Amino acid sequence: MSIKIVIDSTADLTDEVLQEYGIERVSLKVHFKEQTYRDWVDIQPKQFYHLLSEAKDLPTTSQPSPGEFIEIYKRLAETEQDITIISLHIGAKLSGTFQSAILAKSMLPEIDINVIDTKQATCGIGLLAITAAKAAKAGKTKEEILAIIDNIIGNQRTLFMVDTLDYLHKGGRIGKASALIGSLLNIKPILSLDEEGGVMPVDKARGKKKAEKTILQILKNNYGDVPLTVALCHANCLETIEEFAQQMRSEFSISDIIYCDIGPVIGTHVGAGTWGVIVHETHFSEL
Repeated sequence: MSIKIVIDSTADLTDEVLQEYGIERVSLKVHFKEQTYRDWVDIQPKQFYHLLSEAKDLPTTSQPSPGEFIEIYKRLAETEQDITIISLHIGAKLSGTFQSAILAKSMLPEIDINVIDTKQATCGIGLLAITAAKAAKAGKTKEEILAIIDNIIGNQRTLFMVDTLDYLHKGGRIGKASALIGSLLNIKPILSLDEEGGVMPVDKARGKKKAEKTILQILKNNYGDVPLTVALCHANCLETIEEFAQQMRSEFSISDIIYCDIGPVIGTHVGAGTWGVIVHETHFSEL
């Protein structure tokens, strides 16, 4: 049996990584007025953040249709007779993408498709996809891979900081007054994803450096010398996460660490300057 991994573009994995691990991607879309771009296909992060900085109106995003999932599921099934598809997607509380994949699965009962709500976004999904692809390459069964994924989802921790509250306000996440006060006081909210994948506040700090120290302290309070698998993502602020990675390496036992750009779809909702860290104890992803 062949096992294929499918993700949506909010996993923020580059074409090179997809090719290396044999992962397939279905793209969400970003809309700048009349212009539509397929996430990570027609538009890359660098171009997107340039357009975002010049845009008068916030772009919008849209999920893939069930038909787009059907197309890729069928194509994969046609390559081999005995195939299992594991389809990993952005948290259902954050997007309707998961539901589109579920609808596609229901229309293809002849194909073994396993659609998973990762309750994650950006490289939180990417970590899961790479781990699943490695497990498949190592000869793990579908049941073993699904168990690994379930363990990681249940134990993965996400912390992220937005540079400005403007995008949360424009996207309807907070009120105008809160955004204005936060900007005036240079407040950097520290956010996380709850057990169901919804965004929740964790803490706040005045200024970037204090926010970084706060996130580091939160991690220290939760993890000792346990080996960690780490993903660091950023929206046009690579130097920030490189500096944070150095701090983490000096404070924690890091088994593996990956970096990724926050792509156009997620970037629409958080804005440039956002960065985040996703961690889980390494033994949850051991093959």
